[in-house]
Amino acid sequence: MKDTLSRRGFLASAVAAGAVGLGAAKRPKKRSPKEKLNIAVIGVGGMGGVNLRNVASENIVALCDVDSVYAAKAFEAYPKAKKYRDYREMLEKQRNIDAVVIATPDHTHAVIAMACMKKRKHVYCQKPLTHDVYESRMLADAAKKYGVVTQMGIQGHSTDDARKVREWVEAGAIGEVREVDAWCDLTYYPWGHAYWSSPLGTRPKETPPVPSTLDWDLWLGPAPERPYHPCYHPLTWRSWWDFGCGMMGDRGAHTIDPIVWALDLGAPSTVEGFATDLNPETYPVACLIRYEFPARGAKPPVTLTWYDGLRPPRPKEVSSAEELGVPEGGILFKGTEGLLTCGIYAEKPRLLPAARMDKFTPPNPTIPRVEGTHEDDWIRAIKSGEKAGADFSYSGPLTELCLLGNIAKRVGTKLEWDAAAMQFPNLPDANQYIKRTYREGWSL
Repeated sequence: MKDTLSRRGFLASAVAAGAVGLGAAKRPKKRSPKEKLNIAVIGVGGMGGVNLRNVASENIVALCDVDSVYAAKAFEAYPKAKKYRDYREMLEKQRNIDAVVIATPDHTHAVIAMACMKKRKHVYCQKPLTHDVYESRMLADAAKKYGVVTQMGIQGHSTDDARKVREWVEAGAIGEVREVDAWCDLTYYPWGHAYWSSPLGTRPKETPPVPSTLDWDLWLGPAPERPYHPCYHPLTWRSWWDFGCGMMGDRGAHTIDPIVWALDLGAPSTVEGFATDLNPETYPVACLIRYEFPARGAKPPVTLTWYDGLRPPRPKEVSSAEELGVPEGGILFKGTEGLLTCGIYAEKPRLLPAARMDKFTPPNPTIPRVEGTHEDDWIRAIKSGEKAGADFSYSGPLTELCLLGNIAKRVGTKLEWDAAAMQFPNLPDANQYIKRTYREGWSL
């Protein structure tokens, strides 16, 4: 069962933005709950390996990865699954695939997800959904057009704690919320920053040979051409502008999700960013991003501040002995009648100061709970014909929000955001970052 309220705020902004070319399309057929799906997984060496284990109750019929060494454990664990390097070849040759899990680097999410949806395959895509704002809008539109069941890999969205946060806020546990802080203490330094002998923010000068087990051209996908170097793959790609989405796309997608859901946030009216060591190659070590959201019906305007590699100021009413969020990051909702904090994935929700929590009687649950994993939620939605909790109509706008923050940190000034037009009317020069140019031979 799904909570239809979870999409209310974001659906409003999606409708305002307008769907493009949503004509009639052949829908994938519904499935019996007992019938197993034929699932393919693209990108199985990292987080894809976790996703793979979480869908292993279904039929794993195909595995695809550009690096046979990085993918070796997964390939060996599923000997019956057909193996591919190129997802395009897989989609063309193997017609029995019902659904696809995508866990490749950020810069290839959109082209792969779009190709799968055009083939009427249900899609589970790791966060962040896309590398730029335009791609997020297009994937949300395509999911609606092709009638496929989608899910973005923000596993916290399927937890009981995420539901508690929304239920407590809706019940008025902390009064009216006009301000929220969210943060991640981690930094990628020195990955991609002071890697090898390269100065901060520059590409390595060494050009080692491409390993025979890696298809570097496929790994690059739509990103601009550059020589292979191990400072990009594996793991360290996330800190480079051309490939990853920084900490905002990594942890921000997880941590901003409970805020958007609890407060029914739509598109922001403005976004402003401040960053350290800004350069054209790598994400900054630390930054601060501030969003302003307009009122939503009876709900007041909200200011959301994201701290990247930093921690927010401690409220004076909260003693140093009380933990905000969890050690690596978290959320602090500031209400007119108190504070609510939780972790990166909405875990450990509690009121502050602690004395308030001791006296708090939580409201009765109003949002249906998910049985099993985030992947189980997606599989169940495919078989029932329902929507998954973090489907692209929700996670597309959520990703847009994160990526707007990345643009703001690049330009270092307050940007006005026209969601319907997908433009910054007060700074047209910033529009270049909304939609990137693909390398020749690649397109949505």
